[in-house]
Amino acid sequence: MDEAGGPGKQKLKRPSTLQVYQREVKKSLKMKVFQTICRQLQSSKRFFVEAAPRVVFSTSSYLRGRKKRVNPYEQVDQEKYSDLVRSVLSFRGHARTPQTLFEEDALLYGPVSKSKAPKQEEEAGVPQNWFPLFNPEKSIKPDPARDPPVPLKIPLQRNSIPSVTRVLQQTMTSEQTFYLEKWRQRMILELGEDGFAEYTSNMFLQGKQFHGALESILSPQGNLKERDESLLESGYIQSVQHVLKDISGVRALESAVKHETLQYVGLLDCVADYQGKLCVIDWKTSEKPKPFIRNTFDNPLQVVAYVGAVNHDANYSFQVQCGLIVVAYKNGSPAHPHFMDAELCSQYWAKWLLRLEEYTKKEKSQNIQKLD
Repeated sequence: MDEAGGPGKQKLKRPSTLQVYQREVKKSLKMKVFQTICRQLQSSKRFFVEAAPRVVFSTSSYLRGRKKRVNPYEQVDQEKYSDLVRSVLSFRGHARTPQTLFEEDALLYGPVSKSKAPKQEEEAGVPQNWFPLFNPEKSIKPDPARDPPVPLKIPLQRNSIPSVTRVLQQTMTSEQTFYLEKWRQRMILELGEDGFAEYTSNMFLQGKQFHGALESILSPQGNLKERDESLLESGYIQSVQHVLKDISGVRALESAVKHETLQYVGLLDCVADYQGKLCVIDWKTSEKPKPFIRNTFDNPLQVVAYVGAVNHDANYSFQVQCGLIVVAYKNGSPAHPHFMDAELCSQYWAKWLLRLEEYTKKEKSQNIQKLD
């Protein structure tokens, strides 16, 4: 005997509000479908329903030379279903307003969360180990006695210290990785695996030749080698002609830098005066226009990383406070120079420190997993 006192009897479970609502929705949908069918039958030429106490189903067919077909509706008990048809035709669902829709959504999915989206600054965070971009021990003003007579060209030493390029590649955001992979797949789809490999190889070669030509142009001799003279007529060199007119006082060309404290290295393109401001200059090639600095993705982080390294590298007697990204185009259209003053460099420096910290954490985590 159960709790209710009767053998074999079970307590009926009361349906929830959501279950009741779902039943009502299903019932309403069935009613609307049936109503639509009845209205279509009513508007048909071969079938009509009289709005009378008795509903009469009738068909009429005038087919000359053919035998009259038997209509199955004639066998329906019209009196039995007359009330049902009349109720369906007279049914009117309640009007649905925005308010009722919100109420239904709240019942089905719960109340709407009105919390504000996190700000970009909060997502970016603040570097845990802050280090200044500029070196107070180095003078901003040029010192002819200490400045090198010819542009520095320090070779890059390959060692265990991470490069700027590696740090940026290993700490790309998920969004950057997604779009990079999407671009790669699209190019493979258009060119094939071998065609894409040839395309990337040619782009790398063109970039290398472009940097070599600029190095020859900006060197004290200012002459290109015989094999590079044809590059003067290339689209990339033509693209940067108006920028080269504003460059003077070259201090370094294709020279390695090392941040003594933060322990990273890099190979910068050029350090020179641009419109009277000493800058770390980074030459870039592109097939698409990049008129704004935001179009250059992580290039500003690369530039400020070199600026910070120059300022804290004992091989460089001078200090740099500005940066310049020059985007050259293969078709020869005027390059876009993106100048970065001291304030903008400081903003990107904070972002670079975050990426460097993220890289360090990843490396430590991988080393621990290897030991385990």
